[in-house]
Amino acid sequence: MPSDSPTVAPTDYQFEIAVRRLADDLRFGQDASLYVGAGIDYVQSRPFEQGDSIRDLDWRVSARAGRFYVKQYESLKSMAVYLLVDTSASMAFHSTPLSKHFLAMLLTGGLGLAALNRLSPVGLMGCGERQLHFKPSLNRGQIFLWLHDLRRSGFQESTQLADRVNEVQAQLKHRSLVIVISDLHDPEGIPALKKLAQKHDVAAIQILDPAEKGRLRAGLISGQEAETGTPISVRSRTDFYDLAAPGRELKSAGIDHLLLATDQPFVPPLRRFLADRGGITRGMR
Repeated sequence: MPSDSPTVAPTDYQFEIAVRRLADDLRFGQDASLYVGAGIDYVQSRPFEQGDSIRDLDWRVSARAGRFYVKQYESLKSMAVYLLVDTSASMAFHSTPLSKHFLAMLLTGGLGLAALNRLSPVGLMGCGERQLHFKPSLNRGQIFLWLHDLRRSGFQESTQLADRVNEVQAQLKHRSLVIVISDLHDPEGIPALKKLAQKHDVAAIQILDPAEKGRLRAGLISGQEAETGTPISVRSRTDFYDLAAPGRELKSAGIDHLLLATDQPFVPPLRRFLADRGGITRGMR
């Protein structure tokens, strides 16, 4: 397992610890414009409380008062963040200790908490057959309850990524940030994302297993395609499909795309991905 990958956590408590650790890793150096539409305004300073970030300290007021004070901000135009996470059968496949599904859950939680830190409400949606749709909330505890529901979901279902993207688009009344976390096996998913990106800020994080990329030399692998049930027989040194194709098509439509593998460190590339998006400041347009 990658050195910066949290150990697979079977309990709710361990899972929450792993998610909080990832959110902390993503917090520093992050640009507020990734999540906040028009920035944030200073409102007042208040006494420092346990859990406050030292980055928010108001040094001038603290020096005058002789105790620590932190700055409070008010969001002028918070952009809602929708996290669409693939819960279909193909996400359960793994040739390494870290499955695509568990990595997707970690990323969903880490990005969700990072958005809450920027005063952006977060909504979650599962992209399997069942209706797991949770409206945006600023309640951290509620987010974890939703994550646990998604984490415990079964895998005997096909991907409904395109349908879920279309559902979100029909519901959104204001410009929002939509982040899709999936292996992008749904062939209709890419066109749906391209349509959504015409009015909203869209990003896609594609997760793959090293066996899908041909890194494992295990000879002939027999099985069935998780989404369709079609029998397959491939050599591990050959790709199941063109892994770079979704990224090329998404980027050509102006959609930010990140490819992560379950056998590689994912925190550094994820931080770079978010930093690059902050530089673009697409959420402020």
